[in-house]
Amino acid sequence: MDFSFTEEQQAVGDLAAQILGDRVTHESLRELERSGEPKFDRATWAAIAEAGLLGIALPESAGGAGLGLVELARVLEVVGKTAAALPIWESVALGALPIAEFGSDELQAAWLSRVADGSVVLTGAWHEDDGDPYQILTTATASGDGVVVSGHKICVPSAQLADAFVVPAQIDGLPGLVLVERGDGVSVEPIITTSDSPDANLTFDGAAGTVIVIGAAAIGRAFEIAVATQCALSLGNVEAMVDLTAAYTKERKQFDVPIAMFQAVGHRAADCYIDAEGIRLTTWQAITRLAEGLDATDEVSVAKFWAAWGGQRVSLAAAHLHGGVGVDRDYPLARHFTRAKELELQLGGASQHLLRVGRALATSS
Repeated sequence: MDFSFTEEQQAVGDLAAQILGDRVTHESLRELERSGEPKFDRATWAAIAEAGLLGIALPESAGGAGLGLVELARVLEVVGKTAAALPIWESVALGALPIAEFGSDELQAAWLSRVADGSVVLTGAWHEDDGDPYQILTTATASGDGVVVSGHKICVPSAQLADAFVVPAQIDGLPGLVLVERGDGVSVEPIITTSDSPDANLTFDGAAGTVIVIGAAAIGRAFEIAVATQCALSLGNVEAMVDLTAAYTKERKQFDVPIAMFQAVGHRAADCYIDAEGIRLTTWQAITRLAEGLDATDEVSVAKFWAAWGGQRVSLAAAHLHGGVGVDRDYPLARHFTRAKELELQLGGASQHLLRVGRALATSS
């Protein structure tokens, strides 16, 4: 498979890198983290929206650029690499894309242009009380022109910022997706996370909702897109840790020699590079197949396994090679280290996705 980017895809990544590289710094992130408010860089959010990057994968009819998953993933890779406090993955991949692909014309008209211009934030609520994104216990029952939603979702990414939630639910006994606006019947309980992200637990108690789509195939594709695009975030996060470690080991000296010259350090750093390349290969394979409308169930789980397992290997090695600096909360590595753990566990961890691949292999002819 050819993983080289087109000129347009390369330009999208370059634009995201230019905007975030100029605006997102260690100092600006520390200021956000110390503010005591939910972590959200609103000024950069406005700049990203103005550049058209929030609508990069949304239809032109809704104010988007009409491009696709590869272009969105290019943006998300940069978000992961800069640790930008921007809910682009949540608002676009978890929220807007299911509406764009499966929602009615009325639903698309009501929400997609506002996602593209940054005036609203969406997110998706996949995890239930046992943390398993594959078990859907939340219910939605018909009521008038919509549905009434009841259930509990945990660790919903950027839920403190969201104006509405895409909620997997059992709709009259069938799996599907429902859009629930923040308001009556929706309780948002902020939670403390490893990376201080603005996540929350949600309780739906007779909340009014609008059906996006019903059917196992549709909800499966929405989940696979969510996982694959999250892997792009993980890829950027790992790239940042590899770059920080390479720079540090070349500058840090022992016995008047850069520690990068020591054989054990070199071997550990090489393992980080190999893990990062494994994440890159599997991530782009999964995203490319999804973008082309091909079956990608196994590829998505392989990508998430590598992002979870490889991401943790890199984060632990990076912290080790930094020595005491690696656990300093005022050093940039700490931000990527804690984010790696959060990304590892969201939407199923390494073991869950490895089991999915194993079941697929066991049942294949």
